[in-house]
Amino acid sequence: MAGTKLKVTVLYDLWEEEPAAVEEEVPPPRKRTGQKKRKTKPVKHDREEVFEALEKLGHEPSYYVLNGRTQSLVGLAKCGADLIFNLTESYAGDNTKEMQVTAFLDMLDIPYTGSGPHANILAQDKSIAKKMFAFHGIQSPYFATAYRGTIDHAHDISFPLIVKPTSEDGSIGIDAAAVVNSVKELMERVSYIQTEFNSPALIEEYIEGREIYAAILGNYENAYPLPLVELDLSKLPKGMPRIASQEVKFEKDTEAYKLTKSAIAEDLDEETVTKLSEIAIKAYRAVRLRDYGRIDMRISNKGEVYVIEANPNPWLSSAQEFFMAAKRSGLSYTQMIGEIVDLAMARNA
Repeated sequence: MAGTKLKVTVLYDLWEEEPAAVEEEVPPPRKRTGQKKRKTKPVKHDREEVFEALEKLGHEPSYYVLNGRTQSLVGLAKCGADLIFNLTESYAGDNTKEMQVTAFLDMLDIPYTGSGPHANILAQDKSIAKKMFAFHGIQSPYFATAYRGTIDHAHDISFPLIVKPTSEDGSIGIDAAAVVNSVKELMERVSYIQTEFNSPALIEEYIEGREIYAAILGNYENAYPLPLVELDLSKLPKGMPRIASQEVKFEKDTEAYKLTKSAIAEDLDEETVTKLSEIAIKAYRAVRLRDYGRIDMRISNKGEVYVIEANPNPWLSSAQEFFMAAKRSGLSYTQMIGEIVDLAMARNA
């Protein structure tokens, strides 16, 4: 598909008005003699970076927003795109409806990037994903689910445990209190998850170890791993569980955020890299991810590899882990977006 000019609609969701920035008249700080003015680069949305990359590739991009209203679905059906670059994460603010958006695109017979409804269902419900992993012989932490008095035991489990919603992403519902060490803490956390998110609680054994992310490009038969990335949790405050919580990933003012960072995993031996990459590809295929995805894993202190979850359509910001891995593999941001476009179009050729 390289060289073919396409009309590409960059699709994203926005279901509530973003508050306008309030500008206050604050006197500028007194400048010291010889002090240079620091320049700050404006932070771009991933959709803006994708749009610019599509332009550089010679395509004709445009934006389209799903705002949770029926009219926006009607407009999408009439957009006339050769390809939808799908950046939606929800519909009308409901993360569980991400798969309905892709099902709608399938019904419209419009090609789109990323995983389809099957993958969204299998990967989004973490308890289903873990059962798929088990069927394919992929090691994942032992788990059970609890909802409104009903417990679905998949395994016998032992403390410490981590408790989180079954169907949220972006570390929603995961904070320091998510790791529990007693029946009392477990019951309180399960109640919190059910009340706060109206969701079954996923209860799984907490694996102490290193947090490794495997970014993958490609479709079932031709998927390949990019260099591995590690979220270094070793410097977290004493007593804080080493997990990718909301504080670690998004709350920029917290000590946890400032003390953690993601970087290419440099100190893994070749055998371990091969093992992690092979397991990641197996997990990617098990839940039918396509075009691009990320598999989150843990290496235990004993060297065992556990798949924690699979992420369809991970964040494509140039500051995030997926591009970090793509860049180390030799791809520019524009080339990475070009590969995703080519994979989607080839699948629909």
